Amino acid sequence: MLELLICSMITILPDYLYRRYGQGKRIGHEITIYTMWYELRWGIVSCLLLTISLVTVVFYYHPSTKFAASMFRTVTILPEGGGRVSEVFVKNGQVLKAGQEIFRLDDSEQRAAVETARKSITEIDAATDVAIVDLEASKAKVAEAQSAYQQALDEYNVRAELVKKDVVSQREVERLQNAVDARQAGIDAAQANLKSLETTISTQLPAQKASAEARLEEAEVALSKTVVRAGIAGTVEQFILRPGDFVSPILRPAGIIIPIEAGRGMIQAGFGQISAQEIKLGMIAEAVCVSRPLSIIPLKVADIQDYIAAGQVRPSDVLIDTQQLREPGSLLAFLEPVYEGSLDSIPPGSSCIVNAYTNNHDRLQNEDLGFFTWLGLHMVDAVGLIHAVILRIQALLLPFKLLVFGGH
Repeated sequence: MLELLICSMITILPDYLYRRYGQGKRIGHEITIYTMWYELRWGIVSCLLLTISLVTVVFYYHPSTKFAASMFRTVTILPEGGGRVSEVFVKNGQVLKAGQEIFRLDDSEQRAAVETARKSITEIDAATDVAIVDLEASKAKVAEAQSAYQQALDEYNVRAELVKKDVVSQREVERLQNAVDARQAGIDAAQANLKSLETTISTQLPAQKASAEARLEEAEVALSKTVVRAGIAGTVEQFILRPGDFVSPILRPAGIIIPIEAGRGMIQAGFGQISAQEIKLGMIAEAVCVSRPLSIIPLKVADIQDYIAAGQVRPSDVLIDTQQLREPGSLLAFLEPVYEGSLDSIPPGSSCIVNAYTNNHDRLQNEDLGFFTWLGLHMVDAVGLIHAVILRIQALLLPFKLLVFGGH
């Protein structure tokens, strides 16, 4: 409408003035509601063409969007395993610090596992003490077997000398030889038992203890997971958990945490794809938000998402048909305030109207341009004023539109 009024001032109005004072045609006589379409045809056609051209230039070089908001992400409160709640430490709306306890699940099974693992370690320590005592006894048995062997060997040697003098019989010497072999076997058995105990003490029992300690650590980790803590600092919302409730990491979340800085300090705006060539980093923009009407917030483009979300493809068993992409999608731009703190009073999630303005000042100052290029860039920068005025009119009418006509 504003573009139409401006264009009519330089097309329809001069045409009427010429008809009135140049040709003497008066309203209500020669110019009526039935003849004005013929009498003012040049002005009306020129106004229509100029208005369409002006609207195209304004919206192309100074894009606008109503799809803008201070979007934010929430963090779901979920345990790593399902269970029944035994204790709740926070309330809904409470501000949490990172690592603060939120609630505890029933941990009787995990505590029993921890106690079992600890008793296994104690049992292995006791078995180690017994094995050490048995090792000393085994060493004594080895010494005893070696002494008996030496005694049998000495007696055998004496009888072997006597058999040469026919003092003792050959059978007696053979009996002593068997006794010596038996004593040697006793030494071997005692040494094998000693080696077995040493292996048990040095290898088997430490391995069993390490395994028991690993089970204890695993049980303690499982026990610690029964206490759900806040991963980040934020505010607890939709938290109505009570002792006795059942929560699950799949179907029964406990609530959500809204990070402290979520949605603050930045606005995300989706511009039409046709404006992709004009949206640039550092571009100046303005916004008016529903939660803060009658206020214009100066912004600048801080980042641009270099892909269109509408074109994303998820692997499936059905081939993609591009005709299914009904909506063309939008170019996502991230806008931050020009002046620090300008968005502090905007609640996260607020819906906004955003205008972005093309600025050719640097090109006009630093480049050697042709006359028509120079004139065109000046016109582009000048018509941005129209869009700025429109945004301010929208800001003024926003409360009436929502409260009176919208029924909100």
